[in-house]
Amino acid sequence: MISERFDAGFAPAKINLALHITGQRADGYHLLDSLVAFATVGDQLHAQSSSEFSLSISGTEAAGVPEDDSNLILRAARLCDGPSMRFHLEKHLPTASGIGGGSSDAAAAVRLMNAQFDRAQMLALGADIPMCLTPVTAHVQGIGENITAVPDMPDMHAVLVNPRISVSTPAIFKALTSKDNSPMSEIPTHPDDFLPWLADQRNDLQKPAEKLFPEITHALSEMQNTRPDLTRMSGSGATCFALYTTANQARAAAQDLLQAHPDWWVKSCILGSIETQNTGQNG
Repeated sequence: MISERFDAGFAPAKINLALHITGQRADGYHLLDSLVAFATVGDQLHAQSSSEFSLSISGTEAAGVPEDDSNLILRAARLCDGPSMRFHLEKHLPTASGIGGGSSDAAAAVRLMNAQFDRAQMLALGADIPMCLTPVTAHVQGIGENITAVPDMPDMHAVLVNPRISVSTPAIFKALTSKDNSPMSEIPTHPDDFLPWLADQRNDLQKPAEKLFPEITHALSEMQNTRPDLTRMSGSGATCFALYTTANQARAAAQDLLQAHPDWWVKSCILGSIETQNTGQNG
């Protein structure tokens, strides 16, 4: 568990450390076998009681993010059995980037409302939302509804990189040629065994994403030059992550990458389980 505590409105980036696509249902939903962790970087959502639901957005990544009912924050909030809220989102995570930013924002709205909701409705709204409601390292299966916490997983020093391209998740799945791949091997219980195990796992969406977007390949290559323990793409991309042994190594790598590519989104962080505290409504 990451030692730093965050309030309920913190919406951390969700990172797929491994993502195996193991099948596809008749209704089109893909079956997955994934290990997810959450980052100490993310968006921040504020909520205040109001006569009606509304949303305003600011922050470095606010451009183009809708403030109307198409935003998952308002759609998720309306599914809760609670009072209307005025939300304000400080947007720091890039959109359409494979790190669950919109889903994490929606999950933060649900936490802030502290009200009853139908979990199946949340899943239908977005497969990532249920796992973001309680942002802990977890083994996720099915279409995202089967979530098992992995308490023995060590926290990881990491750098997140997005080469500033927006990726369409449906396009990546369409380019995936094999949709019946092997699941992850058994997750180790001893922390010392974790990194070698993770290196043997995959992100089945990485190859099709790299084929469509060579910028991802370039980003991974540049990250590899910083001598990490492991590099991989998260989700459907384009955000990639690199793992390092120490925080100093991660910070130095982030500085080098940002100096070489000032137009990229680059953040050093810790990946693990985020403890969120419901601090109530805030303005």
